[in-house]
Amino acid sequence: MVYKKITDTDLLSKMARDIRIRVVESLSAAGSGHLGGSLGLADIFAVLYFNEINHRPSEPEWPLRDRLILSIGHVAPVLYATLAKSGYFQEEELLTLRKLGSRLQGHPARDRGLPGIEVSSGSLGQGLSVSVGLALSAKIDGQSWKVYSIHGDGELQEGSIWEAAMSAAHHKLNNIRMIVDRNGLQIDGSTDRVMNLEPLRGKFESFGWQVVECDGNITEALLRAFREADRVAVTSPVVILAKTLMGKGIPEIEGNYKWHGAVPDAAQRDEFIRQLQGLS
Repeated sequence: MVYKKITDTDLLSKMARDIRIRVVESLSAAGSGHLGGSLGLADIFAVLYFNEINHRPSEPEWPLRDRLILSIGHVAPVLYATLAKSGYFQEEELLTLRKLGSRLQGHPARDRGLPGIEVSSGSLGQGLSVSVGLALSAKIDGQSWKVYSIHGDGELQEGSIWEAAMSAAHHKLNNIRMIVDRNGLQIDGSTDRVMNLEPLRGKFESFGWQVVECDGNITEALLRAFREADRVAVTSPVVILAKTLMGKGIPEIEGNYKWHGAVPDAAQRDEFIRQLQGLS
């Protein structure tokens, strides 16, 4: 089934729950990958694909589609699960994640032929530059589609992010929606300890961006944030700083950076899915 433009927040939350279950199943089958961030982003992806972005799963290369760039390519499991749930391919294929010859590699790979993948990604810090190029081309061609650029907060420690941010403001790219997964964690611990990012809002504002902040694990808050982004994007790019919880939905791993790149074994998989199925 293909879900698009869902406004019921309870239904969007259930979609996010289903995405989380598929993430757990696929990572357990793979035996490797990145669980924590994928779970934390499920609400954002549910709102994006079932309410916010314009896309046609039956026509992946539709010229007027909005473009989504997953700069943090290691959380590909949440993108794959969402694409399958949207109808881009069969959900059974999720169990081939990271397998030899699979279309579902550890990072998104456009040359694998998986529908819905706009660009190969995974080298952190590059996605915003790609998004700026796409958004600028849309402006030059007089197109109305938007670019949604998904980033981790630890990724913002890359200098290339700020070069691209400066360029986006210079070119008045109000067709960019940058979404930052602000969970405060990265592979080695908290972002505050590894390389402090604050004052993050002030940094973006000083670079000429409009900033919207929200709870990235509440679908109603996300819907409001995207509407606010549309309101303030007059001549400026917009960044949504979405506060999320790594490992969201599984209490014993929530907020634990050690699950950034860990996967559940068979027993943990069954327990995690049981917990997720108990969510309303």
